[in-house]
Amino acid sequence: MRQGILRCCRESLVVTVSGRPGSGKTTLAKLLSNKLGLKYLSSGGLFRRFAEERGISLIDMSKIAEGDYSIDRMVDETIRNEAMKGGVVVDGHISAWILKDIAHIKILVIAPLDVRVDRIARRDSLTFNDALELIKVLEASEDRRFKAIYGIDLNDYTAFDLIINTSTFTPEECLDIVLEAINKILNRCG
Repeated sequence: MRQGILRCCRESLVVTVSGRPGSGKTTLAKLLSNKLGLKYLSSGGLFRRFAEERGISLIDMSKIAEGDYSIDRMVDETIRNEAMKGGVVVDGHISAWILKDIAHIKILVIAPLDVRVDRIARRDSLTFNDALELIKVLEASEDRRFKAIYGIDLNDYTAFDLIINTSTFTPEECLDIVLEAINKILNRCG
C-alpha cells in the first residue's frame, strides 16, 4: 500500500463500517481506526450510553426509541457532525446512509445468524437462546425505526462499496481487504 497517499488523505478520510449485531463491525472498525490512526466513532456506543444514562437496558431503550425518534436523530446528528471533520472510522448500522455524501468508502460486514448469535453469546456471557432472542428483538426494533425515520431498508445493500463475510475471514484478513480497497479508492483520487 502506498503510505504516502494514506498519510496525505488521513485527515479527511471517512470510512463507515455497518452490519447487524455480532457481524464483526466493531472489531473491524476498531482495527481499522488503530491501523490508520483515525478517530473511532460508534453510533451503537452512543445509543448504549444514552440507555445507561437513563438506567435502562438496551432492549428497553430500543423500545422507547421506536416511539421517540429524537433519540436516533440525536445519535445520528452527533455522528454526522463528528464525521464532517474527517479522519474517522464510523461504526454504525446506518452510517453508510447518514454519511453517504461524505464517506470515502462504505463497508458492510455480514455473517450467518448462528455465527452472530455465538459471538454475542460469548461477548455478553449469554446462552445461545438468550443471545438469539436479543438479536431478534434488537434487529426488529432497528428495522422498524430506521424504516420509519429515514426510509432505510437494512436489507438493501446497494449503499455499500464493499461487503465482507466475516465468518470467511479472520479479523486481520478483513482488515487487509479493507486497506486494499481504501488504497485503490485513494489512488483514484490522485
